[in-house]
Amino acid sequence: MPYWRLSAFYFFYFASLGALVPYWGLYLESLGFDAVAIGSLMAILMATKVVAPNVWGWLGDRFGHRMALVQLASLAALAAFSAIFGLSGFWSIAVVMGLYSFFWNASLPQFEAVTFNYLGREVERYSRIRVWGSIGFIVTVVGVGQWVDHASPAVVTWAVLATFGGVLLSSLLVADRPHGDGHPAQGSILGVLKRSEVIAFFAAVFLMQMSHGPYYAFYTIYLQEWGYSKTAIGGLWGLGVLAEVTLFLFFMHRLLCRYRTRTILMASLALAGARWLLIGWLPEAIWAVVVAQLLHAASFGSFHASAIHMIHEYFKGKHQGRGQALYASMSFGAGGAAGTFASGFLWEQWGAPLAYTLASLVAFSGALIVWRFVTEQDS
Repeated sequence: MPYWRLSAFYFFYFASLGALVPYWGLYLESLGFDAVAIGSLMAILMATKVVAPNVWGWLGDRFGHRMALVQLASLAALAAFSAIFGLSGFWSIAVVMGLYSFFWNASLPQFEAVTFNYLGREVERYSRIRVWGSIGFIVTVVGVGQWVDHASPAVVTWAVLATFGGVLLSSLLVADRPHGDGHPAQGSILGVLKRSEVIAFFAAVFLMQMSHGPYYAFYTIYLQEWGYSKTAIGGLWGLGVLAEVTLFLFFMHRLLCRYRTRTILMASLALAGARWLLIGWLPEAIWAVVVAQLLHAASFGSFHASAIHMIHEYFKGKHQGRGQALYASMSFGAGGAAGTFASGFLWEQWGAPLAYTLASLVAFSGALIVWRFVTEQDS
């Protein structure tokens, strides 16, 4: 198994995420955009994830050659992003963001499939490869924060361009890995999607990512308004991902063995609700900001791990790939886009505390849905 070549792709892919998510809103603000415009533009990054995983997943299933698709998508994302330089108008930036994010969001699900084909039955080794993605995120979120502190938000574009280049180069080092036929799917996927517990599950993951809207779009801007330096803000973003890495490597397996998956999912949503209240109402208290970032281990880490397990339970055989694509589309795609778009209007009209309070209520609603409607089969 080409451990380092697979790890390199994850490193650069999530390094690009570490440059985009925390600092792109800051860059847009430096161009003179208001909160509504920033929220709308940031929503594009999420909205393309509704379509891209399903379109490129169909291409991968239909024609194979997944790494060729990953390389093509990586090249197209790099080329599309290169057009961002010199642009300052809302619609021109929106078009470029739509193009590059469509291809950028397409490559990871296909690469995940290739990685699992290499792993075969050694799926427990996945976390040792995926952890390099989290390390890449930490490196860029801290490094770019210091760079912006000593230069200007314009350097964010160069950081993203460099990481996109790394994604392309690392993708060229990985060869395709054929997969077996696997087990046939039982019944139609429509029959699975009609089940009440599956509908409730997708509603919950949608709400979780929707609740992240103010965080993804405005967290950096918010802390800057409260006097935090870019270096400190980058460190706080990195702290959240470090908490996620620690959970994945040392605790998640034990939690899944000890508690039911739906219990972890419900607790993750409730803790996310508490996280948004801390950020919204106590930004001046460093202890509250630190605790909120440590809760990233719940709002992303334990939530994502338990959701993946639920998908594995609900979607069997050949439905697995489409189940994962639907999870990405409904949560990080549709939920993320809705939350980011709405947060721009909430932020502009009523300010940060109310925006984060409503985000908290959204997360608590997701926890209630899991408690009331989501079930799982006994082992």
